[in-house]
Order: sequence, then C-alpha cells, then structure tokens
Amino acid sequence: MKRFRTTLPLAAALAFLTPLATAQADPVRPSAPAPALLAVTDPGFEQGGKGWEFTAGTGVAVNNPHSGNRLAYLDAGSGMKVSQTVTATGRGGYLVSAWIATGGPGATYSLRVNGTAVAERTLPAAANYRRHTLGRIALAPGDRLEIAFQSGQGWVNVDDVMVSPAAPADPRVSSSDPEIVAMFDWAKDKANSWVHLPGTQGPLDADERQTGGTGTGVYAPSYWAGYANRSGYYSRDMAHQLAGAGILGLHAENREMLRAFAASATAEHAYYPVWALNFDNRSPLSIDYRSPSLFVREVPAPFELVQKAEEAYRWSGDPAYLDDPALWAFYRHTTDDFVTLHDGRKDNGGVAVAEGTGRGIFQGTASYNEQSDEPLTEAGDAIGSQYQAYRAMAALARAKGDRATAGLFERRARDLRTYFNSTWSGTGSGADMVRGYTTDGRALTGWGKENSWFMPMKGIIDPGARREAYLDYVDAQSEGAGRPDNIEALTYLPDTFLAGGRPDTAWKWMRHVYAEKDVQHVNSRQGTNGDYPEVSFTLVAQTVQGLMGVTPNAPARTLTTQPRLPSGMEWLSVEDLRVGDSAFTLRHDTDRRSTLTHATGTGAYTWEARFPGAHAAVAVDGVRRPARTEVVDGVTYTVVRTRVAPGRTVTVEVR
Repeated sequence: MKRFRTTLPLAAALAFLTPLATAQADPVRPSAPAPALLAVTDPGFEQGGKGWEFTAGTGVAVNNPHSGNRLAYLDAGSGMKVSQTVTATGRGGYLVSAWIATGGPGATYSLRVNGTAVAERTLPAAANYRRHTLGRIALAPGDRLEIAFQSGQGWVNVDDVMVSPAAPADPRVSSSDPEIVAMFDWAKDKANSWVHLPGTQGPLDADERQTGGTGTGVYAPSYWAGYANRSGYYSRDMAHQLAGAGILGLHAENREMLRAFAASATAEHAYYPVWALNFDNRSPLSIDYRSPSLFVREVPAPFELVQKAEEAYRWSGDPAYLDDPALWAFYRHTTDDFVTLHDGRKDNGGVAVAEGTGRGIFQGTASYNEQSDEPLTEAGDAIGSQYQAYRAMAALARAKGDRATAGLFERRARDLRTYFNSTWSGTGSGADMVRGYTTDGRALTGWGKENSWFMPMKGIIDPGARREAYLDYVDAQSEGAGRPDNIEALTYLPDTFLAGGRPDTAWKWMRHVYAEKDVQHVNSRQGTNGDYPEVSFTLVAQTVQGLMGVTPNAPARTLTTQPRLPSGMEWLSVEDLRVGDSAFTLRHDTDRRSTLTHATGTGAYTWEARFPGAHAAVAVDGVRRPARTEVVDGVTYTVVRTRVAPGRTVTVEVR
C-alpha cells in the first residue's frame, strides 16, 4: 500500500493523521423522530383496508398490488368511493401522493379539508401504475383531511398512499420560454412529493423480491433516492439529488441522510459507506447488504458524499457540517484512510488513486457503470470524484479554521489533476482519451458511460481543445447506439455540459429528460421515468444552479451568479431562492444584465455577479464602474461585487 507524500512538517502531518486513528468507528445514531403530525392508517391496504371507508363496488384485492400483497379497487361505473379521513395533530403544509392505475378515464382523486374541497385531479386512462400528487395544503391542529378516490369509466386500483411535508422553500420560476416554467413547476412538485414526513410508520427492506418488506420502522427525515419500489435511498442517487433538495430547503433531510451514510463508513466496512439505507436512517437496505464484507460498494460514492456535504454546508450554513464528529470523521477517513486502503494495484508514482477490485459491485467496483463487464481497477468517474472530494475537504477545513489541512488538500487536489492530465488520461483526445485501467494494467479508451462523462463533469480535465473534443465525443455517444437505456443516467448529461460551458447542449438534454417523463422506465417495477426521483430533483438543480449559475455560500454570506441561458431564452427569473436564512429573487436578461432582490434576511450578502467575456465597463444600478475580469477554469468573466442588504434590489449590467 502507498502512503501520501506531504510537504507538511512531520509534527503537522502527525497532528492531521492522529484523529483518523482515534475517531469512533460507529458514532451514536440519532433517536427515532416523534410520531407523524398527519398519519394515514394502512396506506398500503396490507391490513385489509383498516381505517378506510368503502362503498358498494369497492374493496381490497390481491390481483394487482403496486407493492406488498394488497391494493384498493373501484369497479367501473359511477358513484363508488374509497376514502379515509385523518386528523392533523400539528400545524403544517402537506402533499398527499398515491400510486394509481386505471382501466379508463374519468375517475378522480381528491382532498377535502373540514368538508371543503381543496384539490382534485381527474385521472387519465393508464393501466400501469403512476404516482399522482395533490397539495400543497395547509392544516392546523384538529383539521380533518379526507383523502378520496372515486370511480370513473374503467376500473381503478390504488396503493401506497403517502403524506409528505411541504418543502420549506417554494421557488417559483418565470421566463420568456414557457417550457422551462412548465418543466420547473413539474419538477419542484414531483421532487417535494418524495419527501417523508418524519415519524411515519413504513415498511423496511421492501424490494422486488420482498415487496412488502420484512417489517416496519419509524421513518426519519429523508427522501426517496433510488427505485420507487424499494424502501430506501441510495448514496449515488442522494448525492445527485442533494442540490435540488437544498434549493427546496430540505436541509434537515440532507444533513440526516449524509450523517447516516457517514456513520456506516466504519473500519469494518473499510471506510465505505453502505450503498443504500432504509428510511429509518439506521439500517442498510437488505437487497444491497449481506454482511460487512459483502455489500454493494462503488469507489466514486464516498468521494461524492464528501463533495456534497460541502455543498450542503454552503446552501444551509448549518455548522453541523463542521462540528458533527460523525461527519468530520467521515470526511477525513474518506480522503485519507479510504484512499490508502484501496490503492495498491496500479503504480501512480507519488499520487494515490483509490481503486476497485475489478470483481463486481459486491466486492467493490471502480466505476458507477454497472452495465459494463470490464474488470476496472481505476476509472474516470472515481478519479474525478476523488479530485472533487479533495477540493471539498480543503474548503471544509478552511471554513473550520484549519489552514494546514486546507493547504494539504488543496495540494493533493492540484497534484491529482496534474497527474490526470499529464499521465493518467494518456495523450489522446475524444475517443482516444483514457477513461480507466483494468486489473492487469491495460488502459481503456472509447465509451464508458459514467466513467466517460464524469471526467468533464467533475472538472478534472484541463480547459482547452482536449476538453472541448471530449465534450463533443460525450454528446455524440450519448445520442448514438451506446446511449444509456435508463433515464437516471441521462440526468447527468445536463450537469456535464453546464460544467463545460455549453448551455445549449445542456438545455437539449434537460428537454429530452423532461420529454421522456411519461415513458415507462426500463425497470417495469419502477413505473414511469418521471417517477424515478432523480429526474425531478436534478431538473430543479439544473435550472437554478445550472442555467441561472447560482453558487451559494451561506456561511460567508456570499452569493455568486452567472447567466447560462440557452439560445432563444431571453430572460429567466426565480423567486424564493433560499440561501441560509435569506430569500432572494434573481433575474437574468440574456447574459448581459442580472437583477438581485434580497427579499428577507438577517444581514447583507455580497453578490458576485459574473458575465461571460471581457467587457469595457459595467453599471450598478445605472452607475458606471470600471470593468474587472477574472479567469475561472480557462474562461474569462467580467465580475462585479456589491453588497445587497435585506429589502434592497440591485441591477448589474455589462456594457
């Protein structure tokens, strides 16, 4: 095994390494949440419909459940109804979802509060289950909510009713392009519908083999991230959904899910977090976990979780990301001990690169590309994710006031990127760029799906002609015969091209993903593509972080923006953009004017407004200023920094 080389003095290096050896292997887990404030009895009809009311022509059946063994049915015709009335025990906003299949049009799904209709949907004919959501509705203690399904021209099957808390933030998009508005509205509501109401009782270890699970548990703050027919969330999916969740204000869910993964990354697990957890935030999802030495693990995942923890810290400003011992131990184990333990097959000189075994997902695979039979020991998505984890560790350490550790990881990130571009990725371009190495040392080029597009997405490829050629190659392959079959893989493509400065290509892929939302997923048990949670969460993030170029830093009270509007989109605006304890409205008019309103907050923010290109002058609220330019990752921007106090609106324009 190779150790990192460091330029720190020996005493400083030992001071850094000692906590890794003494940190607790299994931090104390949080207690279960209090009972849910709004609870549906027998939401999956497994208790024979306990708590539900059935008219003639309705009942509980076993012929076509969405999960478990039972479902509710309504025969074709008029006047039939299945309903339940529940009483709220606390104040809040809520959404109610249900999986529904219909043999014809005309059936309805509705909500009534204290006898007054508040939401209703007429259901289309769709023989395969689709997930329908109603809300946001506001309830006070004692309010009575009726959930009702009424018959139509064909049979109706209903299963798996779920209550979600309304997300703390309600961002609203407007634009010259109605498609982005419709896309964002759908994605925001769909993403919110996957959030669990803490304290809800639900199945554990449900999957396609054991559709009803192996028992029940109390759900903690969490959201669905993975197949909708499994009762848990996945590290890879959660990492990709975290930004969208942050935009919706789901900071408690992000923190508790990250902490649950962190607590599972023990020495016994060789510092891998488990691949998936049940919604209790405690137990591994059994389909992916057999024993401490036999569970699904993929090298990019722990690195992505470190990167996303730093991102969650910037969105929320929550000091737990620096102060929680379980989280801090995870960052340090991942960026040091994990790399050392999993680096021994390929000689990378003085640079350490985490490796897989080449023997499949239950033994530790180097890449997220599970559809490949290549025996990879090192992969492009793993090394790119390791690079970003180093950068995140440096930022977290600097925020904590640990300049020595920050400097160490800045050097490690820089050295890893230099090694990647000078040696690891070879000398070829496009199809000839190296994107992995096999266990016998062979360099692999060509198309590797995740281990191809993650390299530009993670920013490890140096700017210039070589990176541009590789982006061309990724776009062509993703449209060709080798494109992924599963929609969740395609959700990474907008991120890849936004990171590469190609908003038109990113928008093309966003539109493609959205257009495919009602198509049946390749996994028939999953439902439609749009009912894969990653689709909605990523479209939220790709609109705000991507097209609007929002980079938050709540602890530093800084907000950076950069318009990336695609061709033909004249303007794009978002209201109720939450960063820390502040709310903003941001509008971009093409790539030459941005307006920021600091709607509410406890203190002023520094707004760094970036515009592509070098401009002669800028104007702040009409007052001309000299232009200032900066080069970021090979791209020149005109940059303006100005203070925006709560209640103030500022417009910046380049001239």
